Amino acid sequence: VLRAFKPGWLLYYLPDQDFGPKDSLFVDFFKVKAATVPALARMTKLAKASVVPCVVHLNFEAGRFEVTFFPPWEHFPSGDDGADTRRMNHFIEDRILEQPANYLWSHKRFKTRPPGEASPYDGPSPPQSTQ
Repeated sequence: VLRAFKPGWLLYYLPDQDFGPKDSLFVDFFKVKAATVPALARMTKLAKASVVPCVVHLNFEAGRFEVTFFPPWEHFPSGDDGADTRRMNHFIEDRILEQPANYLWSHKRFKTRPPGEASPYDGPSPPQSTQ
């Protein structure tokens, strides 16, 4: 991504994905440890870029997508990948709470667990119909 990135270009990055344990930090996401790649802080530093958060959501009443831009983050990256990744996750949590119907809840955000921790998806199977 960084090799293709040019000064003045924009990058739309979706950071709330579980890419597995490699290069991930376990950072809280809605109070559950989630494998999160600290790429936003690293890309921002390497590209000498600014983070201007934006959120795309579906306006159900109007039947169209809307984009909201937020002020650029100050003092980001801080030099602490864990703190920067927590900041990013907290921002995402706040936006989800504002528009919960727009979040892709079916995405298994917590599938990669810290060593020794059980998966929240390993529960009893739902009852099966006998018909």
